[in-house]
Amino acid sequence: MNSSRRPRLVLLAGRDDSSNIVYHALTEIADVVAVIEENPPSKLRMTKRRIKRLGLLRVADQVLFLALVVPILRARSVRRIEALRLQFGMDASPIPRQEVLTVLSINHPSVIELIKAQEPDVVVINGTRIIGRPVLESVEAPFINTHAGVTPAYRGVHGGYWALAEGKPELAGVTVHCVDTGVDTGDVIAQALINPGPEDNFCTYPTLQLAAGLPLLKKAVLETHRYGLRTTTPLSSASRLYYHPGFTEYWTCRIRKGIR
Repeated sequence: MNSSRRPRLVLLAGRDDSSNIVYHALTEIADVVAVIEENPPSKLRMTKRRIKRLGLLRVADQVLFLALVVPILRARSVRRIEALRLQFGMDASPIPRQEVLTVLSINHPSVIELIKAQEPDVVVINGTRIIGRPVLESVEAPFINTHAGVTPAYRGVHGGYWALAEGKPELAGVTVHCVDTGVDTGDVIAQALINPGPEDNFCTYPTLQLAAGLPLLKKAVLETHRYGLRTTTPLSSASRLYYHPGFTEYWTCRIRKGIR
């Protein structure tokens, strides 16, 4: 630990706006010495795995939601998302390509060597698949992630939406946590809540969560570098893994509870 210099940081990222935003935020407080970006995993392969886990009917309902509802919500949310990014100073411009190393999978053996070569103080993860033990144990630096949900109560995806849909706004938030081999099961470093307005919906909740999570992430990186990793007690000890809502689930909740 050395507080006299900026932390050396490696970012393991997916290819999306949230990773761009996280990158630019981190450059304010750290030297991002490498960005390792993985190609998106096969949607067909992911769908087949989900069918084995959840069953064909449930996955079909999820696919309908993603195909028929999300595009409409996303189109209607463009101005709101732009306004939130402006309000919170979130820069979604692309990561400079000369800074990016692209890999087929974040778990490819080459990633281990790439991380080791940078000798990072902290490794930050955003938008990748589950990371395996060999990568997590490749260096002594802690691996930290920002999760769009209050863990462990809302692991998986769309934690903010599910908390609101279940009538638990006190658990609609974001978590900065250590990364282990489970799905959002690592120790909690910090958590914050969001307060959606009437103009918000399924597609804007993640932007609200990212806005709330970025200050926590930057603080976690700096404090981990200066003092070592510190964790805290989560807002809830419940634990459940969530997936995409289905078409039927979404509309039932929207009609009955007004959660968009």
